[in-house]
Amino acid sequence: MLPLFSCFILLFLSSSPYIHARITPTYTVNSKNYRYTWHEFEKFQDVTKGTFIDGISQLKKYFNRFGYLMAEEMNATTDIFDANLENAITRYQSKLGLPITGKLDSDTLSEIMSPRCGVPDKLPEKLGAMQRFEYFPDRPRWDRSMPMTLTYAFSPSNLIKSLSMQDIREVFKRAFVHWAAVIPVTFVETNDYGFADIKIGFYNGDHGDGEAFDGVLGVLAHAFSPESGRFHLDAAETWAVDFKTEKSDVAVDLESVAVHEIGHLLGLAHTSVKDAVMYPSLKPREKKLDLKIDDIKGVQALYGSNPNFNFQAFSESDISSNDAVHFRIRIKSEIWFILQLLVVFVLWL
Repeated sequence: MLPLFSCFILLFLSSSPYIHARITPTYTVNSKNYRYTWHEFEKFQDVTKGTFIDGISQLKKYFNRFGYLMAEEMNATTDIFDANLENAITRYQSKLGLPITGKLDSDTLSEIMSPRCGVPDKLPEKLGAMQRFEYFPDRPRWDRSMPMTLTYAFSPSNLIKSLSMQDIREVFKRAFVHWAAVIPVTFVETNDYGFADIKIGFYNGDHGDGEAFDGVLGVLAHAFSPESGRFHLDAAETWAVDFKTEKSDVAVDLESVAVHEIGHLLGLAHTSVKDAVMYPSLKPREKKLDLKIDDIKGVQALYGSNPNFNFQAFSESDISSNDAVHFRIRIKSEIWFILQLLVVFVLWL
């Protein structure tokens, strides 16, 4: 009985969500199974340099698309795991705060397969550099006197039917407030789409801006640096405003994506800080709404601070929240350690 019991303990530990951080590359909608856009990358786990494996050229194109592999480094017609691909993986791990191994380990592949923003990542100047906010090249911003007012409007011909216009408007109103609370910029909705500073729309596939969408759970959205004002969302996604009513495994929180893309519209590039809203990926049914210190410092360096914003009070609140998270993680770690001791004890018996 004891060996059998120990097997059950080992099975429990191996299936624990705190041990494996991988995502499952399939999801279910209306009893039908679908796959993530980048689901085929799962087969590359633990593949090493020098290996030939069918489809590795698609992974090279992925790294090229998001800024980790230059065109002259690609050799995209071959399915060989070469030195350039290893370097791209190392850059990717450094940028996104992953263990720098140069290998396609489970944590790295989990991040690669996650739905994300379509804006390419800006690479750190050196591997292991301090994680922090980034800007677009030449640090563009809206060049207007402060305090500033920016208008936004929704494309009348590029909308989705799954959400009401009222729900969409409410989501974006809240999303803009997150940023307006920390900088002296006011965002006002207008019905004049042609003259609005920020133009928002939902699009399918190739929609004429050179950044085609790729289907469900791939690129979720993209926005352009100041003063373009273009904000495009993939119409193929299952956009949600309330996870209590939207039960789909593939649902994506519209407000979280809106908050992220507004950061791009203001001039922020992707950060290396995983908890920040400007981190590039967002998993299905995940919410990431509240600006972190990294987001706030980055945007305030461009526009200054909202006079009603108290950074000290925010910092104390943020630290308290982080302490609570760290406490929960510590408790889970201690439970995991006790379970390990229990397994050793049972096996010894």
